[in-house]
Amino acid sequence: MHNKGFEEFGSMRKRQVVVRRSEEPPTRSVRSVKYGECQKNHAANVGGYAVDGCREFMASGDEGTDSALTCAACGCHRNFHKREVETETVSGCSSPTSSGT
Repeated sequence: MHNKGFEEFGSMRKRQVVVRRSEEPPTRSVRSVKYGECQKNHAANVGGYAVDGCREFMASGDEGTDSALTCAACGCHRNFHKREVETETVSGCSSPTSSGT
């Protein structure tokens, strides 16, 4: 008496896998971080509330240095400035350009 499952295993066929590609071009997200107005409360030590009005973070030094985290306008650390994250979806396909002639 033969086991039918064993016979099928001996005569197993290979499967062909077909991969369909999407017609849409690949996309990726690009994130950019910007630091806005300063929110440091300069009067916190006396129980009040006062901000200096600095509208945007401007680094005092080059990227990768300690001074890059200090604002040139108000002197505060970058963490006191409002963090704004912008996400943009970029398509991987570029359109051909015309010469305009």
